[in-house]
Amino acid sequence: MLNDFMIRAALAGIGLAIACAPLGCFVVWRRMAYFGDATAHAALLGVALSLALAVPLFPAVIVVALAMAAAVASLTGRGHASDTILGVLSHAALAAGLVAVSLVPGVRSDLNAYLFGDILAVTRGDLVTIWLGAAAVVGLLAWRWSALLLSTLSPEMAVAAGIRPRLEQWALNIALALVVAAGIRIVGALLISAMLIIPAAAARPLSRTPEGMAVATAALGMAGVVGGLAAAWTQDSPTGPTIVCAVAVLFVLTNFAASLKPRRKGTNIRL
Repeated sequence: MLNDFMIRAALAGIGLAIACAPLGCFVVWRRMAYFGDATAHAALLGVALSLALAVPLFPAVIVVALAMAAAVASLTGRGHASDTILGVLSHAALAAGLVAVSLVPGVRSDLNAYLFGDILAVTRGDLVTIWLGAAAVVGLLAWRWSALLLSTLSPEMAVAAGIRPRLEQWALNIALALVVAAGIRIVGALLISAMLIIPAAAARPLSRTPEGMAVATAALGMAGVVGGLAAAWTQDSPTGPTIVCAVAVLFVLTNFAASLKPRRKGTNIRL
């Protein structure tokens, strides 16, 4: 467990857990799980763009993720429900990304790494990218925290207070694009949304305030990363899926523990 590649993997996973924590809370509060899936699936198109044009992966994925957000915003409300639009775009982006990546010479054998991640292959350069991305996400959400919370609780009150909910939604879109771009090397396009949703859902029964939920989400995410790495090492299982399984176990445990406690008003957050 003290090998260099395991240390780098743990640092990368912890950075991702920190970035996912506050963003995952808003994904859960705003019921944006499908939107997270659509953005993550679109990341495969960013991978294909990066490989085809020989440009860095991080900016290519960000550009495609933001394009997906713009497409969702423009198509929602034009004859179809938002979940229908998200379902169509999510699966279409995943299929198009798989086809595009397979058509780029020399990457067919690496497709699983983009789908499920390869955290054990993280380099020092990847660590810098991941932690800079995590710092950018946490900084952005800390800067817009109050406005985002008010827009989540009541868009009408936010407008009355001079806040533009659509602008706050774009702040979340940018943060989501950064997280997807940073996390695709760790857990892959198919599992990044799980790291956004499951730790936040696990922390919800334990939290009394939004800030407390963000902190608890980060702690549970980091615990899942370390536990998943240890389990993958001892059981020789796929690392990314094992990490997701570890945070899923934490979700079951926290919700089971919450169900054993007598319910009292104000004991947990309900956004």
